[in-house]
Amino acid sequence: MEEYTRALADFVRDHQAWAAPIVLLLAFGESLAFISLLIPAWGALVAIGALIGVSGISFWPLCVAGGIGAALGDWVSYWFGYKYKEQVAQMWPLSRYPEILPRGEAFVKSWGVPSIFIGRFFGPLRASVPLAAGIFEMPYWQFQIANFVSAFVWSGALLVFGDVIAVIAEWLWRVV
Repeated sequence: MEEYTRALADFVRDHQAWAAPIVLLLAFGESLAFISLLIPAWGALVAIGALIGVSGISFWPLCVAGGIGAALGDWVSYWFGYKYKEQVAQMWPLSRYPEILPRGEAFVKSWGVPSIFIGRFFGPLRASVPLAAGIFEMPYWQFQIANFVSAFVWSGALLVFGDVIAVIAEWLWRVV
């Protein structure tokens, strides 16, 4: 996975026009139920964030692209859960990880709308919370507002985190 992340970051550095579409696709995949369990893309998003200061890539187009991608991924996951309800638990890969959906359900029932925001920042919850919200019919507009707000905060946080790591690494390189 590390080679994949490095190759992707190198590609973005060399082809900056592709940065926003790549960030959108990575965020979509990272937020989409099932896919995010197989291909964690957050590391690539942090690596691309590390390029912001050193290569002159503009932060805002990447943040917007990441926010839109993440929100669309959760939107599709919510719709899938709403449409297919209990059948979802029988589908691969959730059939291999039966604990994920009940954890998502308990989290959504305990925290309500804030669960969408909180779940965005925690690995397996990121994939299961929107799915559980759809299955258990969280009100659509409440879900979407929390979805879009949390998607933009999450995208910005990952990109800024990468940029801060790059600044610290550059500083350490000069000091040491």
